Amino acid sequence: MNNAQEFKLAASRPTVELNLEDGRVLSGPRGAPVGDFLKAITKPEDVPIVGAVINGELRELTVPILMDARVRPVTMSDEDGMLIYRRSLTFLQDVAFEDLFPEAMLTIDHSVASGGYYCQVSGHAPLTKDELAALEKRMHELVDADLPFTKRETPLAEAIAYFQAKNYPDKVRLLAHRKKPYLTLYRLNDHQDYHHGYMVPSTGYLRWFSLILTNGGFTLHFPRRHSPTQLTPLPEYPKLLAAFRQYGDWLNLLGVSSVGSLNDAIDSGRVREIILISEALHEMHVAEIASKIAERSDKVRVVLIAGPSSSGKTTFSKRLSVQLLAHGLAPVPIEMDNFFLDREKTPRNSAGQFDFESINALDRNRLTHDLSACIAGEQVCLPHFNFKAGIQEAGEIIQLEPNQIMILEGIHGLDPQLLPGFSAETTFRIYVSALTQLNLDSQNRISTTDTREVRRIVRDARERGYTAKDTIQRWDSVISGEKVNIFPYQENADVMFNSALAYELAALKPLAEPLLRQVPYGTQEHIEAKRMLALLEWFLPLESDLIPDNSLLREFIGGSILEDFKIWQNFS
Repeated sequence: MNNAQEFKLAASRPTVELNLEDGRVLSGPRGAPVGDFLKAITKPEDVPIVGAVINGELRELTVPILMDARVRPVTMSDEDGMLIYRRSLTFLQDVAFEDLFPEAMLTIDHSVASGGYYCQVSGHAPLTKDELAALEKRMHELVDADLPFTKRETPLAEAIAYFQAKNYPDKVRLLAHRKKPYLTLYRLNDHQDYHHGYMVPSTGYLRWFSLILTNGGFTLHFPRRHSPTQLTPLPEYPKLLAAFRQYGDWLNLLGVSSVGSLNDAIDSGRVREIILISEALHEMHVAEIASKIAERSDKVRVVLIAGPSSSGKTTFSKRLSVQLLAHGLAPVPIEMDNFFLDREKTPRNSAGQFDFESINALDRNRLTHDLSACIAGEQVCLPHFNFKAGIQEAGEIIQLEPNQIMILEGIHGLDPQLLPGFSAETTFRIYVSALTQLNLDSQNRISTTDTREVRRIVRDARERGYTAKDTIQRWDSVISGEKVNIFPYQENADVMFNSALAYELAALKPLAEPLLRQVPYGTQEHIEAKRMLALLEWFLPLESDLIPDNSLLREFIGGSILEDFKIWQNFS
């Protein structure tokens, strides 16, 4: 008996099917946008869908479905979804601004930890309260009109000519180094621009935002992932703003205002000067911080250093120690990790896993007692945490001399709960982070988180043997912990140190790209790897042999002269 199946050509079906992760199947006309399919499963109270992953690739909702596919909706609660929302919102703001102030220039300077972008205006006086209200009103008018965002691939020469006519020299400079012969331009009404990533289909999606006057500029306030359709209160952030402005002054001194000008410097051979001045500015700031500590050395006994992952805290601590030694102060490093509670006492998160990033995972009573005893000049046996056994053990015995000062580095360094009872006079708190302000151009910013992620991918591969997929897989939980344990307390710092270097993504590019290209296609991590590769594509590569061996960047790329640096300690 012949059980062979009969195969034959068939006419194409007029419909296609989308298979969702939960097992549901959507059917609709072939060629319809994926967003139209997903409307069938969307309820008014749901978190808005702003994109879709189609067969493992992140796509816009306007993409037509031509064949059966696996689809996962991307909402504003997802990292990729919120990026799509914020990117679209900045284009909306730029269009509204040009409608009202055609002779002025709007620049998106940097992010705000609680959900926002700090913006400044040039070619016009700072916006008044009434002008800002008019701008917000115009944005809402465009939202209510639900106008489509359209896009087309434009020949590169045509795009450059367009931005020359619009008097956008930063965009022209950036595009002069582009390798691809085309550029994807988005259009809203008569306004066009390119954007580093995808957009929502129309202005009607962009209902949640506000504009707030802020220190000579204003903040574009938008939702955060955990409450995507609500605006959370926006706190004051004068110290963070001052740190960004200092970095902006540094970029002006370097003559590097955007990625295009950095590429010009690399192409012309001027980058060595930029590297040397950037490193000198870093060292100057470290020295200034050491001087402030020295001025208070009669009272300050503990220096607390905190910051998010891959901020360069380790190298900063060592460079600060060198500067303190030059002031006659002998720093004593205390490892916060040695004060973990025994594993059985460690709190658990909502998933039932040990929450090592919680401040309640630390033995704060022991930490407070031991540091207080050290300050009093007593001999103290510090704990040593045995990570394999999960218990505290007896560690080294120390007794501070009058010229010694303790340095305590850890994510909770700025949390007021860390050392209850310690007076402000006895502590000096430092916040370290890569507060990047070198943007692609005035409207397309580079995320501080992206810079740190690239740093970590390169370091994890070199030091731990992790693949880029491994690092990306862990990254979301890392930044989620930072939003709870670090960012809310950054304004508690006495000083902020911006560890960003204007040239660093150009130097990280040749090291990160091969790692990112190895992330398997079809995985969730591949979507992020593709996004990071698209970012690095804008930079000309920079050889790492130009970077000084004491540079903070060496912590990530290797070859740091400070890697084995240890302070001599005369402990009992």
